[in-house]
Amino acid sequence: MKKTAISLMLAALLPALNAQAEQGDWVVRLRATNISPNESSDLGKYVNKNIAAGAMSSGAELKADSNTIPELDISYYWTKNIATELILALGSKHDVSITKDSGTTVTNQLLGSIDALPPTLTAQWHFNPDQTFDPYVGAGINATFMLDRRLDLRQGPLAGQKIKIDRDSFGPALQAGLDVNLKDGWLLNADVKYIWMNTTVKMQNPLNGNAWTKIDDLDIDPWVISLGFGKRF
Repeated sequence: MKKTAISLMLAALLPALNAQAEQGDWVVRLRATNISPNESSDLGKYVNKNIAAGAMSSGAELKADSNTIPELDISYYWTKNIATELILALGSKHDVSITKDSGTTVTNQLLGSIDALPPTLTAQWHFNPDQTFDPYVGAGINATFMLDRRLDLRQGPLAGQKIKIDRDSFGPALQAGLDVNLKDGWLLNADVKYIWMNTTVKMQNPLNGNAWTKIDDLDIDPWVISLGFGKRF
């Protein structure tokens, strides 16, 4: 009985002939994607330099939290080994906070949330397109559009001062993943990307007529980890 069950499981994992990658194939995947920022922030340095000396601890940082979102991606195979993939993630909302500050003018606090739309285009090399397990690597470009970019200070003597994400981000992306080819063109997928993402953060300066003043050059640089399934056409 056990041998029969194992045999059936193995048979389900073996790709049918039409599940193998061929030139001209399209693959559509639906994945659950976790976006985990790996920030590098100089908030304290810029606030003390551009707003007021001693307003913050020099090591104060901006931090964006992680989020898990649904993601749709579409791949086209130029050859059976070479594919391009367009990742069409929905907008990803992230809370933004000040951390590592012990100052009295600007303190540790939640500033609000931003909504980012991060489409990514990569070119991939598939190592074993004719096999059940097909690992791949890729590289490409990411464009992150900041849809909801307004924040504000909520605590301390500067409460109410407006903060904004000043610009969208364009940067490179690296990718590695695995397709598990099943029968009838179906597949399972695991995918990891690292994206270089940078933006400028500005605040209305109360000491300069509320002029927008740079307070951070923020590298977000997220790890993007996905699991899902797809269909080859």
